[in-house]
Amino acid sequence: MFLKTRLRQKIQIIVNPESNKGRTGKRWKNIKESLHTFLKEFKYEFTEKPLHATEISRAAIKEGTELIVGVGGDGTMHEIANGFFENQMIINPETVLGVLPSGTGSDLSKSLNIPPGIKNALEIIKNAPNCLIDAGRVSFKSPSSENRERFFLNIADFGIGGEVVRRVNLNRMKRKTSSYLQCLIATFINYKNKKLKLKIDGKELPSDKYMIGAIANGKIFGKGMKIAPDACLDDGFFDIVLISGMSMLEFCLNAWRIYSGSHLKHSKISLTRGKKVEIEPIEGEDALIEVDGELLCSAPATFEITPRIFPIKAYL
Repeated sequence: MFLKTRLRQKIQIIVNPESNKGRTGKRWKNIKESLHTFLKEFKYEFTEKPLHATEISRAAIKEGTELIVGVGGDGTMHEIANGFFENQMIINPETVLGVLPSGTGSDLSKSLNIPPGIKNALEIIKNAPNCLIDAGRVSFKSPSSENRERFFLNIADFGIGGEVVRRVNLNRMKRKTSSYLQCLIATFINYKNKKLKLKIDGKELPSDKYMIGAIANGKIFGKGMKIAPDACLDDGFFDIVLISGMSMLEFCLNAWRIYSGSHLKHSKISLTRGKKVEIEPIEGEDALIEVDGELLCSAPATFEITPRIFPIKAYL
């Protein structure tokens, strides 16, 4: 009589030790113990440079890894997710991403309804079904004018968001301690709304001066802002939230509404759902674009949704 034995799942953990202002690296021993409790056997690797997580995840998938767990913030998950793709296609649809949030914001985990705490996230990684969510794809030009593409899972935005991320990055390089909200307020002092031309699903909008334009797959960005409170990760549409013509004073008076998700009734905020967004600057405007909290490029850029393509552990 032959007994069938179930092969152990092949698991790769990708850790960004610098996430959460370096706290992830300091807490790694405790995190690893929790991982062993829930997942038993796995390989792990620390990221050491930008886009290293993409390299690790892509190599692991090609080696037959079935579960990749990201330990870090939104930037880490963004890099790992891009490693799932090659030539715009998912390399192996049987490989799934598990999110163990350990960043300063971890907005993707909030959009995925992952409760705070390592054990809660690991319960989901171990027991939740494999779901397919939409992925956004942004096409843009590099500083050397080469055509580039990047996928994102949560939210891309243009306008002040990119300027804030640039300030956050500069402060990090200078080892200055500052919150996202502090950087947002500091950026506002010299910020001017960007005059841009937008098309949504081929329909051109009147040119306008935008403070924020969020192309949302998930609900939350900017360290907890519910910019697109009704967005759904698997409905095949972006929720496109545009804030135009708003002054710094108006924004400060209404910022709490964005954190609570009650801002969409404001007269200077609009919501449109669509599958393709094209952005062009007018009169030499330099509109920075960030995706999943990472500064990417300047406009022009095109965003397209790919429905239910990305495999992830979640209760949607």
